[in-house]
Amino acid sequence: MTIPEIASLRRGSSRVRIPPSMDVPMTGRVRRLVDTPPLRRLGSISQLGLVSLVYPGATHSRLEHSLGVYANALRVLDHFSSLDNTFDPLAQEAFIVAALVHDSGHWPFCHPIEDMGNSLSGPNRQLGAGMRKHEDRVAAILRDSEIAVCLQQDWSCTADDVMAILRPKSFADRPQCQLTSRDVSFLASCLSGPIDIDKLDYLQRDSLHAGVPYGRNFDPERIISALCPHPSQPQLAISEKGRTAAEMMVFGRYVMFSEVYWHHTVRAATAMLQRALFALQHETDHSTHPITCDLAAWCDLADADWIAAFRAAAAASSVQTLVEGLFGPSRTLLKRAAEFNVESGGEVHSLLARRPYWWLVECSRSLAKIWSEELGREIDPSLVLIDAPPVKLEVDINIDVITRSGDVMTLGDVSPVASVLANRQFDNHVKRVRVFVPANLRDAIGELTDDANAWVQSGLTRAAELTDDSVV
Repeated sequence: MTIPEIASLRRGSSRVRIPPSMDVPMTGRVRRLVDTPPLRRLGSISQLGLVSLVYPGATHSRLEHSLGVYANALRVLDHFSSLDNTFDPLAQEAFIVAALVHDSGHWPFCHPIEDMGNSLSGPNRQLGAGMRKHEDRVAAILRDSEIAVCLQQDWSCTADDVMAILRPKSFADRPQCQLTSRDVSFLASCLSGPIDIDKLDYLQRDSLHAGVPYGRNFDPERIISALCPHPSQPQLAISEKGRTAAEMMVFGRYVMFSEVYWHHTVRAATAMLQRALFALQHETDHSTHPITCDLAAWCDLADADWIAAFRAAAAASSVQTLVEGLFGPSRTLLKRAAEFNVESGGEVHSLLARRPYWWLVECSRSLAKIWSEELGREIDPSLVLIDAPPVKLEVDINIDVITRSGDVMTLGDVSPVASVLANRQFDNHVKRVRVFVPANLRDAIGELTDDANAWVQSGLTRAAELTDDSVV
């Protein structure tokens, strides 16, 4: 059985053009999927969210990215068919649909909010009740939206087939899944792994729209042509001929995190968004401030509507300054007082990295109190923000490489560039601990000491000890 979407790669058919000069094949059934409200909504949700405050061109949508991932899925399936390593047509269809819908559960600023973990929940909280992770929202969308009708009428795969690929650990709990466990594991690794069709798209697309070269300095066609099944496990590997391209992709991902996704100004904006949401959920008296921050109800909004609801909820609250600094008429972001990486600030980094978000809030309150005493001035604790690597880790970069002799080695074993990143957790290299404060407080710290990092480190250490003592 020929999959029409794969066949359309080589023959004239309807196509959609997306940057950078990419033709995306559109069969009738794919167009019907793309025209459903859940996927159309992705056209009004930014792929990079707050990054556009630093890189103004980075306003591309999640729909554009989803089409790019879908196009990559077709190229990967076509590549494996050329190796006489074809999959059951049902599995191929499920993989194509999974590539198209993998981001359909996202809402505006989804990743910074999910990085807060359970800190937006609590026994006394009703606001935002019913929020689900974006992956879980996809399952509901596949079953309860117009996409369910498309699956039933146009595709042989079920919602369980698609979700098994998107969430392979749930395979055993999906009774209507028709795929083999081997196909599920392998195709899941093609969509989410050290090297996958998602990263192949977003690194290049984000780099293009941000106007930086870092994510485009690798050869995606070479990588796809070098992909191969792992000889002993149901997962994706890469042949030795793709080693250099994979090496450059890994390094490109590292630099994109360092210079774009975790750029210090992007993180200042992220810290402001998270702190404002936390305050609206936990620190607002709703008897006097009736407009609520109902995150669950906001999950179906477009960016513009979400921002309008957020500004309305923050109006006249303790965090209005933060919210208006992000989304008001003038951009006013907090400034970096100090930062600590794993090499030069390892003690502070290990002390604060991967702490729960609520703990960071408590620590920032203690830090504001310590500084108030040392500087002899009252410091608003909602304007002292600690930003640290979240609990959830990024996917490892250490894909297996199949040598010409058939041996299996990790990329870190055969690549001197990748070995440094592979031997130490990726997050520890690219995600730093930072403290953000208003400009006047940063200036006051600079007037007090010639070594702001050391002064801030002393306060952070004390604040962390106080916080740990208070929550024991």
